[in-house]
Amino acid sequence: MQKPFFLYFILLFTTINTFGQNITSKELLDKAIAYHDPNNNWKTFNGRLNITMEIPKKSSRHSDIQINLPNDFFQVIATRDSSTTRMTIDKGICSYALNNSEKISEEDKKKYALNCERANLYKNYYTYLYGLPMKLKDPGTLINSKVEERTFKGKNYFVLKVNYDVNVGSDIWYFYFNPKTFAMEIYQFYKTDENGYQKNDSGEYIILTKEKTINGIKMPKNRAWYYNKNDELLGTDILK
Repeated sequence: MQKPFFLYFILLFTTINTFGQNITSKELLDKAIAYHDPNNNWKTFNGRLNITMEIPKKSSRHSDIQINLPNDFFQVIATRDSSTTRMTIDKGICSYALNNSEKISEEDKKKYALNCERANLYKNYYTYLYGLPMKLKDPGTLINSKVEERTFKGKNYFVLKVNYDVNVGSDIWYFYFNPKTFAMEIYQFYKTDENGYQKNDSGEYIILTKEKTINGIKMPKNRAWYYNKNDELLGTDILK
């Protein structure tokens, strides 16, 4: 009785390992998207995100974010202490306000970084991070064909390595997926040097915990940002 059970255990273990080694990057990404966005809702996403950013030794920032992909509309209203800024991109047209007024001094524009470049940066930032892993299907995304198996802080993951077309970005990203559920649980990026090689003392990793379903999409409720080089906590985004 003991021998067949032992042989069955070995066979099962081998099958699991073989599956881990043979899954393709496309299969992994498709399974991850099926987990996070089972009804393919991201392409028509129209919703609101309320996010609190907690930063060590600083006051928190509260952001009310609207993303309407079909109408090409983005807006973030952010409050920290007694100041509220609003940045809007509506069909490519940028506007911004401070404490509900669009009459802003040049000094305050610099102080609060109110400009169209920053507005577009916020649009790209929030639609990218909260649109993952679906955004990995975007043009210019170069996914390594090999799925890595890594252990990070004691847990095993399937990992996709991602580079971007030079017109999109120069950072190297790694996306960590739970090998059983295919949920995205970590992402990590590194800067590159002038020759395009990864600088291992640069960049950050982001640990995702808990989930909140918005418009049928499972999004990370908590995103904690750390430096790669020393594990220092930079801040935590909390989706309310």
